[in-house]
Parts: sequence; C-alpha cells; structure tokens
Amino acid sequence: MKPEKSLRARAMDILSRREISRAELKRKLAPYAESEEEIESVLNEFAERHWQSDTRYAEAYIHSKSRQHGKLRLKQALAAKGVSEEITRALMPDRDTEQAAAIAVLRKKFKQPAADLQEKQKQARFLAYRGFDMDVIHSALKTAWDETAAD
Repeated sequence: MKPEKSLRARAMDILSRREISRAELKRKLAPYAESEEEIESVLNEFAERHWQSDTRYAEAYIHSKSRQHGKLRLKQALAAKGVSEEITRALMPDRDTEQAAAIAVLRKKFKQPAADLQEKQKQARFLAYRGFDMDVIHSALKTAWDETAAD
C-alpha cells in the first residue's frame, strides 16, 4: 500500500502541471486537509516562495485567451477563479489590442461584412458573447472590412 501524500506534495504536483490561482489550489487541496489552518499554511509558504502567484496565473490566462475574448469575459473568468480585481485590472489588454482581437475574431467567424441589419445584429451578439464591450463591438463592425481593402 502506498503512503498517503502530504498536502504540500499534492500542492506541488498540481502546480507542476500548470499555473493555478490560490483559490483554485485551495479548493483542490480541501478534501485532503485536516484543517483550514493546514491549507493556509501550505498556500502561504507557496506564495512566499513564489511557487504560486495569482498575478502570474492571471498574466498567463490573459495572454492565452485575449486573442479570442474581450475584457468583460476575461474579468469574469478570472473573478470566478478567485483572482482579485486589482490584479486583473492591471493586466488587461489595452483598447487597441482588444480592438484588433475583436476584428480578428469577427473576420474569422464571418467571412464578409453584414448584408443587412439582422446579420449585423448577429455579428454584434457574437462579439458580445465573446466578452467585448459595446464600444469595441461598434468600432469593430465599422472597421473590420475597411482594413481588408487597405491590406
């Protein structure tokens, strides 16, 4: 029979696979912990040694998802993972980057500009679902196919 893994070893195994938020790590360790203090002690040690960092996790998450999603969706996903608003706000892509992402997503999904109002609304709903705000959506719908003529 294998010896029982320590909480610290479990945390190390989880973090060795990928970046993870503190809240998510706490949730994954909870079933194996004797007490809340035991979990907190492991989490604090890992944070002090910089083995676990919400900032690093948020940075990696935003980097991987910002080409397909807007700020609203990124903020919502990170909040669900327990990352603080301050960390999230500091790492969000700027407006130009978000605008370029919205145009790229729009061009990939819809191969040509909207023929009528109904199609334009469909495209706007798609971008809204992806987490882009209305300013970015309107701007992307106006300029997405203007740039193809310039390319």
